[in-house]
This record gives sequence, C-alpha cells and structure tokens, in this order.
Amino acid sequence: MAFEVTKDTIIGDILDQDAGTEPYFLEMGMHCLFCPSSRGETIEEACMVHGVDPADLIGKLNAHFAG
Repeated sequence: MAFEVTKDTIIGDILDQDAGTEPYFLEMGMHCLFCPSSRGETIEEACMVHGVDPADLIGKLNAHFAG
C-alpha cells in the first residue's frame, strides 16, 4: 500500500518517507522544514500557521506518492 497523507500526518514522517516532498512545503512558505518543532507538526497544524488550505497540500502530496 502506498504512503497516504491525511490532515493528521506528521510532517517529519512525510519527509522521512520521501525527501523529494520538500518542495511542496517550501512552496507553501514553510522554510523551516528541518527544525524539530516543524517536523513534529501535522499537515493541518502547518497549514493553519501558514494560511494554506490543507486539502490542496494533501492532494499534491498524495499525487506525489501515487507516482
């Protein structure tokens, strides 16, 4: 089964699964990806802080993982 991202997925888990997802976070303005606190946030928390619709980011990430 492919890796699936939800609003509750931890950012560090996504980056550990595939570091190639980094540009999706940078695109939304999240430039502190490797800070311990950022890696521990959920997609929903990060999107709330950065004013991004979590559904958009989740869709991009899941498309990435689907290949």
